[in-house]
Amino acid sequence: MITLKSYLRGEWVEGQGAGATLVNPSTGEPIATTSTEGFDFGAAVAHARDVGGPALRAMTFAERGAVLKTLSKAIHTHRDALIEASILNAGTPRSDAKFDVDGASGTLAYYGSLGKRLGDARWIAEESEQLTQSARFFGRHVWVPLQGVAVHINAFNFPAWGLAEKLAVAFLAGVPVISKPATATALTTFRMMEVLVETGALPAGTLQLVCGSTGDLLGHLGAQDALAFTGSADTGLKLRGMHNVLSSSTRVNVEADSLNATVLTEDASDDTYQMFLRDVAQEITQKSGQKCTATRRVFVPASMIDRVQADVAERVDRVVIGNPAHKDVRMGPLATKQQLEDFRAGVAKLVAAGATVVHGSPTEVTVVDADASKGYFVGPVLLRADDPANAAAVHEHEVFGPCTTLMPYETADEAVELVARGGGGLVVSVYGDDRDVLAKLVLGLAPFHGRILMGSKKVADQAIAPGLVLPSCVHGGPGRAGGGEELGGERGLRFYMQRCAVQGDRALLDKFLG
Repeated sequence: MITLKSYLRGEWVEGQGAGATLVNPSTGEPIATTSTEGFDFGAAVAHARDVGGPALRAMTFAERGAVLKTLSKAIHTHRDALIEASILNAGTPRSDAKFDVDGASGTLAYYGSLGKRLGDARWIAEESEQLTQSARFFGRHVWVPLQGVAVHINAFNFPAWGLAEKLAVAFLAGVPVISKPATATALTTFRMMEVLVETGALPAGTLQLVCGSTGDLLGHLGAQDALAFTGSADTGLKLRGMHNVLSSSTRVNVEADSLNATVLTEDASDDTYQMFLRDVAQEITQKSGQKCTATRRVFVPASMIDRVQADVAERVDRVVIGNPAHKDVRMGPLATKQQLEDFRAGVAKLVAAGATVVHGSPTEVTVVDADASKGYFVGPVLLRADDPANAAAVHEHEVFGPCTTLMPYETADEAVELVARGGGGLVVSVYGDDRDVLAKLVLGLAPFHGRILMGSKKVADQAIAPGLVLPSCVHGGPGRAGGGEELGGERGLRFYMQRCAVQGDRALLDKFLG
């Protein structure tokens, strides 16, 4: 058993008291403890503002990008050790652990390259525009970094990628970071932070880590600070409603619950249909269904639902469940005992709303090289709701695990209406080959989602799965999904920058702003 320390004000520090206990979700056995009792979070925030902020703002985009490249390479170098930490504490098989760790290094590398492209500037200036009849009086918008700190609160399911995707954007924008991983799976984040600190590339005060409770950390945020949160909608609402956040208009970005959907069209070719099956099965089982982008609702033509049910069931049955360290296992346990309890309760809620379990069981599972009674194991569960218009909970409650619900539809308009009942999502995927039908679905679904993956026969063997988040594209969504945005290339920097209109002599504007 080890003790996870926090990295604050340039030092590894250990909290007082018993703190929280981290376990191996495959066995339920304790593996680590961590505590933040006794920490001076006000001093940590001041350190970021007074030391880290000036250091970052003095660097050019290219210089910040070079640091991100160094961090990316360090993670890749220590990839195997981080994967082992994920297997032990997050219950992820090697393939899923790689998905997390490689996502972290890849995102840092992408924003490192973006920093190189942005070059020797320290701000982003837009084009000048003449404001009056005078040929000299112009206006120009400039984006400059906030002069506070970015606090990042991440979810349990991506302990490596979660830190990296938020860090990359804030760091490149010029804002120091205090990162708080979910305590239950913080071992991987702790190990990764050790790697990042050991590079010596991080300027003082630019990245701090909190392992354990946040204490009064968030109470120190003000008008120049930013808070980015990934987790439940209820917690996001509480964070947005904090008195100091409201009174100071602290920037808040929330990525919350998302009832992501998939729509299959009747005209789908065999290649497209196989792509659909592959993606649905992957989104049910990858990371044991514990992804914010996982597919929770599957809408198929009523004439095809029996076939789809049988084919999806056959696909998920191929997945070997058990000890994530075993070479044949492709799906491990849920991350915590609470997640297992919530999963079972969630399935029961959907059944009470009119859905029927048509494959798998929320309580029985066969595992390899593990004791199902000790670990937090569950198998893939496929539900079906033949009257989706009257199955309200299916469109309102996310079961965060290997579970999805099949539902029939008759027309494209009906499919759009049913998907929209989810209240806003991170990603929706549509599969078909009729251009007119695809266009109707995409344009109808776009207002309700941050991203749409369009599957067709011409990209069936080339496209990414809908659950893969790319740093060049927006990650976030409206409504229930939190209403925020992360990543999205250069656009992602804007959350950590202030857009200011500068008006005056054009020659001076061009001289000052470049």
